[in-house]
Amino acid sequence: MSIFTPTNQIRLTNVAVVRVKKAGKRFEIACYKNKVMSWRSGAEKDLDEVLQTSSVFVNVSKGQVAKKDDLNKAFGTDDLTEICKQILAKGELQVSDKERHSQLETMFRDIATIVAEKCVNPETKRPYTVNLIERAMKDIHYSVKTGKSTKQQALEVIRQLKESMEIQRAHMRLRLVLPAKEAKRLKEKLKPLLQVVESEDFDEELELVCLVDPGCFREIDELIRCETKGRGSLEVLSLKDVEEGDEKL
Repeated sequence: MSIFTPTNQIRLTNVAVVRVKKAGKRFEIACYKNKVMSWRSGAEKDLDEVLQTSSVFVNVSKGQVAKKDDLNKAFGTDDLTEICKQILAKGELQVSDKERHSQLETMFRDIATIVAEKCVNPETKRPYTVNLIERAMKDIHYSVKTGKSTKQQALEVIRQLKESMEIQRAHMRLRLVLPAKEAKRLKEKLKPLLQVVESEDFDEELELVCLVDPGCFREIDELIRCETKGRGSLEVLSLKDVEEGDEKL
């Protein structure tokens, strides 16, 4: 059944077209407006919740379905599910100027919120407000990229803001317990990954309480697990080492 028959017309009032050009031809898929960004951010994992139909079109509004030969040439397959995933990942979401502006504003605010949640002024350890981060983003003329997740862009914003203001990822506070035999050797390996060692206690084991950059957490965890064969341990004492109150400029 065509998705453009009268019985199905209501469902398409919420249609969003995602378009890609490949092998000199245009290919489009019909999606639900509010689901495309959810799929791209990883929040939505069910393809059926994103697609209005699994058909691939050359023109959604006219209901013109793409030919099998053209699909094979452009995508190297005629598997519609796989092609839809490729178009969702790399295609351009077609929206009106008003919708695009609204979407960009929302993403801009979301990016600023993530940055404010993750960062502090390194001198005072106080977090910045979302409004202050938004102003700073405008000062560096940051432009939102609709094809990238807000989390990816927040990390990019942090890198750019470091050039114009005092800002860094808030440190995590960890407790590391290392077996006596491996303690000295392992401590040397860990040293470059630790920002501050707050306390060090050696009895039958070496216990360290330290501050680390969140980006190093996985490497520290893997190092302890692999080098101690599960006999060492890592405990997160706090996700963010921050002082009370907001930072003001």
